[in-house]
This record gives sequence, C-alpha cells and structure tokens, in this order.
Amino acid sequence: VAIAGATGHIGKTILDVLKQNQNHKVISLSRKASNGHDTHTIVADYNNIDSVADVLESNGVHTVISAILVKDDESSPSEINLVRAASKSRPTKRFVASDYAAPIPEEKQFGRILDRAGTAKELRQTDLEWTSIRVGQISDSFGIPHIKSYLPFRPLNVDVANKAAAIYGSGHDVIAYTYSFDMAQFLVAALDLPKWDEDLFCCSDKVTINEIVKLAEKITGGGLRIGPEFNVAYDSVEKLQRGEMTELPAYVESYSVVPKRILQVSFATYSLYAIDGLFDFPKENILNAKFPDIKTTTIEDMLNLWRNK
Repeated sequence: VAIAGATGHIGKTILDVLKQNQNHKVISLSRKASNGHDTHTIVADYNNIDSVADVLESNGVHTVISAILVKDDESSPSEINLVRAASKSRPTKRFVASDYAAPIPEEKQFGRILDRAGTAKELRQTDLEWTSIRVGQISDSFGIPHIKSYLPFRPLNVDVANKAAAIYGSGHDVIAYTYSFDMAQFLVAALDLPKWDEDLFCCSDKVTINEIVKLAEKITGGGLRIGPEFNVAYDSVEKLQRGEMTELPAYVESYSVVPKRILQVSFATYSLYAIDGLFDFPKENILNAKFPDIKTTTIEDMLNLWRNK
C-alpha cells in the first residue's frame, strides 16, 4: 500500500492506523524527503507520470491511498497524474481518492469540491478499482485540543471553547459526523474487502446541531453565548444563501489562513448542505455494518473531554 501525501493532516492519520495493521506493507509518497525513520518514504514528482509509475511498480504497490490536499488548480493535477501513474503500474489495482467528505451533487459543487471531482472523472477512464471514503463532516474540532488529531482546529457551527453556537435553519437536520481516526480505521479495514463501490460510507455518530448544543450546554455547565444578549444565534436559509452566517469567536484565528469572506461563504454553503440532507447517510451500505468491532468516538465522547476545563 502506498500513501500519497502521508505528511499531511489526513495522510498522517491514515499512516498512523495503517502502521498498526500487520496485513499490509506500507510506503509513503511525498513531494519532499521525510525525517521519519519508521516508514519507507519515497520522494515523488507528480509532474513526472512515468517516474511515479516506476516507483509504484518497483515497490509492488497494489493499492494507492491518496491523501493529497486537493485545494486548487495547481494541486488537482497532482492527484490526476497519480491516477495516471497508478493506471500504468502493472501491480497496481486499487485507488482511494483524496475526497474524505460527503458526496455533493454536481450542480451544488464549488471550490475544493470541484477540484476533487476531476479525480473521479479520471478514475472512471481507467481499469482501476477505486473508491472515496465518505465521512459526512469531520468531527475533530469538537474535541480539539483534548483529543488526538492532526487536523486544523476549524469549528463550523459550535465553538465549545468560547461557548458559542450558530444554528442553521431549524437545527433539526441530522448530520453524519466522523472522527478522523475512526475514518482511518474504516479505510484500513476496507482494504481487505473483496469489492469496492465508488462511495464507501462511514460515520462515528449521527446527531443534529440542536442535540450537540444541548449536550455542550449540559457538559460545560452553562448556556452557549454569542454577545451579551443571545444564548444561541439562528441563521436563516435566506441569510445563508447570501453567503453570510454568524461569526463565532474561533473563526477569527482562521482568517490568517482563509480570508474572512471565503470562510463565511464556505461555512454558509456547508450549512445549506446540512439543511439539504447531504451530510446524512443511509444505513445500508455503510462500513460500520461491515466492521462492527470498530468502536467509534461519538460527539458526546468528545464533548465529555471538556468537563471541568
């Protein structure tokens, strides 16, 4: 198994879990040399398809797991070239796309989602068996910094540390949340499945934003507040459609990485996705049912880490 992007947030998470599995030998592909000594790391130039294909073939790679951060027109070709290299490598039969999110209909796609869609189109033109691990929303920010995570702290609607919440619509829409290390466990388990679908679903918990706020209030010992007059802010669909939503205190530290307007539009769009039911998964064809021994970390588990903090 080769992990591309193993030094990134998702890649390191998958690598940590995969190293504990004795069924698979793992190598890491990286644009830069790694200082780590416990995993065989190979520098890969994704602009050179033949070179990457040679790396995969010479190492007998059966499955490529992509964790390349696909975020713009520059990074998207890297993953597409990796697909082309995997297709040229004779021992390589399977490919996991770097699309660890919910499946979004084409007419609702924007930004990074559009960039990642190019990989799926390329994969459909190959003979590779491939999949995307579908997680709904990643839940790590509910537990950071009290839970192990390599992901950046970027809470969407509930800012536990600052006791603030912005509820979209009615707040009754169900969301499938997945802790990053649970996702990695399901992915590694799925490597042994005899057949893959294009989408493999998993989740750690299914809850509504109202239920999360109620739990957080109970655990932190008081109402969540935004400003001096509001316990919770409610954002209407009309407001979200304008690309606006209530600013939580935790957003401010993200503006140095993501400009305020872009973050607002993105988070408002994700909130609309939730209202449209795009972050809820059917119970059938879910990896949780195939691997019942994998114990997941629920939202309540994460919020409980905030007790007495």
